[in-house]
Amino acid sequence: MSIINFVRDYERVARFRFGSFEGMKGPGIVISLPIVHQIQKIDTRVTVLDIPRQTNITKDNAPIEIDFLVYMRVNLNDADKAVLEVENYTSAVVGLATTTLRAVIGDIDLDDVLSQRDRINELIRSRLDAETERWGIKVTNVEIREIDPPRDIQEAMNRQMSAERVRRAVVLEADGTKQAAITVAEGEKQSAILRAEGEREAEIQRAEGDRQAAKLRAQGYSDALQHIQDVAKGIGTNTMTLQYVQALKDLGMSESTKFVLPLELTKMLGNIGGMIDTDDD
Repeated sequence: MSIINFVRDYERVARFRFGSFEGMKGPGIVISLPIVHQIQKIDTRVTVLDIPRQTNITKDNAPIEIDFLVYMRVNLNDADKAVLEVENYTSAVVGLATTTLRAVIGDIDLDDVLSQRDRINELIRSRLDAETERWGIKVTNVEIREIDPPRDIQEAMNRQMSAERVRRAVVLEADGTKQAAITVAEGEKQSAILRAEGEREAEIQRAEGDRQAAKLRAQGYSDALQHIQDVAKGIGTNTMTLQYVQALKDLGMSESTKFVLPLELTKMLGNIGGMIDTDDD
């Protein structure tokens, strides 16, 4: 043992004087006199512990092998506990981690052990940290490396995964068929709506055309009647009488032996007679 000890920043030295603890020293130079002093160095950096593979029993009585890593370090403020409270804190943490793993796995079903690795890591870390605090040890992380179920369970799981993949494929195919049918039906629906809309617009256009045509025909007929009326106003009684006389002349030249004369024609003939008498006078 050297009289002069150089203590690094990540180290602390527990110094005893004739067996009595004097405190944690460092970093820097720490003097230790032979026979008078005894020292023990503590490394405060994060240390990785490889927990050996072990068989654990799950809640549903399935044996499963697990190995994992524990990341820990000595707290600077509680470094004296790592010297005074435990003989070998590394071995103590390994033993505690082993029993903690068994306790955690014993409360979880096999399916959850295989699918919830992060949750198991956190459970082990929190329980370890609560126990190692009295030794001045901080468990910073726990990582499960491998989980190996027995061969028969592994085969059953493989069959289950295969069946699940087949089921998902069938579901996806059925869903695709369903979506295709929905798309086709939606297209037919939109097509029918568009056809109906087109037919409705065509009917409206035809009705509008008929209405406009009828309106134009009525307007033409009205204009024709108005024109006839205007022309008729300019025709005198004598002109009409001469037209009837010409009509009688045409009738007389026909081969018919019987004629039916309207009452109005008789009156007009009377007027013609009156016109003749007037001319003789």
